[in-house]
Amino acid sequence: MAWRNRSKLPAFQYKGRDQRGQMVSGHLDAVSTDAVATQLFNRGITPVDIATARVSDDVFAGLRRRAGGGRIALTDLVFFSRQMYTLQRAGVPILQALRGLRDSSANPALAKVIDGIAEGLDSGLDLTTALGRYPKVFPALFVSLVQVGETTGSLDEAFLQLAAYLEQEMESRRLVKSALRYPTFVIVAITAALFIINLFVIPAFADVYSGFNAELPWATRAIVAMSDFTVAYWPFILAGLAAAVAAFIAYIRTPAGRYRWDKHKLRIPIVGSILFRAALGRYSRGLAMTLKAGVPVVQSLTVISRAVANDYIGQQVLAMRDGIERGESLTRTGAATGLFPPIVLQMISVGEETGSLDGLMAEVAGYYEREVDYALKNLSASIEPVLIIAVGGLVLMLALGVFLPMWNLANVMGVGG
Repeated sequence: MAWRNRSKLPAFQYKGRDQRGQMVSGHLDAVSTDAVATQLFNRGITPVDIATARVSDDVFAGLRRRAGGGRIALTDLVFFSRQMYTLQRAGVPILQALRGLRDSSANPALAKVIDGIAEGLDSGLDLTTALGRYPKVFPALFVSLVQVGETTGSLDEAFLQLAAYLEQEMESRRLVKSALRYPTFVIVAITAALFIINLFVIPAFADVYSGFNAELPWATRAIVAMSDFTVAYWPFILAGLAAAVAAFIAYIRTPAGRYRWDKHKLRIPIVGSILFRAALGRYSRGLAMTLKAGVPVVQSLTVISRAVANDYIGQQVLAMRDGIERGESLTRTGAATGLFPPIVLQMISVGEETGSLDGLMAEVAGYYEREVDYALKNLSASIEPVLIIAVGGLVLMLALGVFLPMWNLANVMGVGG
């Protein structure tokens, strides 16, 4: 059984130039990249690029890839941006940096995208164009800042800004999920309890009430009628709810539906104001980043309109862009949208007059981000009274409906006795 102890050396793919200066490529098995380079030098080949070969995967690797799916999360983009900043800061050639990130990525979907970017660079594309071929992975703001970094020779700083921006966005999403976890759990529990009570508990009490031969109180008649309806039509109720959810999702995926939903959800009590301030924070942070990087205002607003994650606010940003193209100031176009409070408009005006708009927009972004963080940390406390009132009303309704006939019967028996 000695063959079980034999370990297969990892495979590497290489590109290099021979003694005549011609480009050659191939595969070698070795213990490390240094060993590959040594073998190539011994053959008279100067290595240009050495990377782990993308050989056929085993069964477990295939399962891991399918389990990972095709989803690239925000965490993956933060990792990509941070690593690119570090490698560019260290002076590593960009193609070599991408090959290394591809091999070290834990997400197969991201590794495939990075591989495609590297192939694009290898075929003569610049980094901006190569990233632009994956719009579902890299948003317009990401690509625009990389373009500025490539043009100005400050690609490392562009990736550093992007990493900070994406980390802030990731933290905001984490806070939102954390704040909504408790109320979501309570709402789901209440819904499940209502369904179980209507299907099993109330019918048992209804059988008892039928033997009273007396007129039931209105609350009891209401919950018995609701229970009878649920028992008789629960498959249709579930199918109707599923159809309604599917129709709503399909509607908000259309441009008109997404615009209307993004506009109306800003008016939802408690939550709407948080979503509104979060979107304005993204707008302010994006404008500060792009202006600091040297992107023209008109181009910045075009990019940011797609980065605010709200079609309604995005359309208002595009209206601001159109106003600036007509020669109006950013302050005037911002006031026309009705999105910004007077203090923010005053800061924008000061920034335009002093030429420090990027710095003041960064302060505006910080203001909105602090407001959102505070509101999210207190979201559960704001929603708790509403949930308590809802649960209290439900318990009162059930108590009146279930126990009032028993109390009436007890009173009648007491009077008769």
